[in-house]
Amino acid sequence: MNRIIIFDTAHHALWAEEVAKNAGVAAEVVPAPEQSDAKCGLALEVLPEGLDELLAALDKEGITYRVNA
Repeated sequence: MNRIIIFDTAHHALWAEEVAKNAGVAAEVVPAPEQSDAKCGLALEVLPEGLDELLAALDKEGITYRVNA
């Protein structure tokens, strides 16, 4: 099952997509799930096998995120 990463701003969501691309992790910007506590309408969907690598890259860049449960 794909994982959804949510952000406080659309800027962070789009920046995270670029970070994923640069890290070679397949990810796509999608609408944030309605039940999430996202503060913007965008989220990033990523395959489970790329999640840990992407989260490490987001941490390195200082991008604030939450993984939607």
